Amino acid sequence: MDAAYHEQYRKLGLNIAFYRKARKLTQLQLAEKLGIDRSHMSAIELAAAGVSLDVIFRLCDILEIAPKDLFDFGRI
Repeated sequence: MDAAYHEQYRKLGLNIAFYRKARKLTQLQLAEKLGIDRSHMSAIELAAAGVSLDVIFRLCDILEIAPKDLFDFGRI
């Protein structure tokens, strides 16, 4: 992950956590649905790890949102 984009990753992580909680899912539940480890899910939300587009698209399917919703940083 490029350090120059850390703020964008932080905002993305906040949005993922927001929509996860809105669906009443724990990190573990979401990670299991995504097929990733819970610690990796936590790292994504905390901007400690990057995330692939495949994971972004699966997240959106699971959370029933459009990809643009995850990248809408206007409310943060």
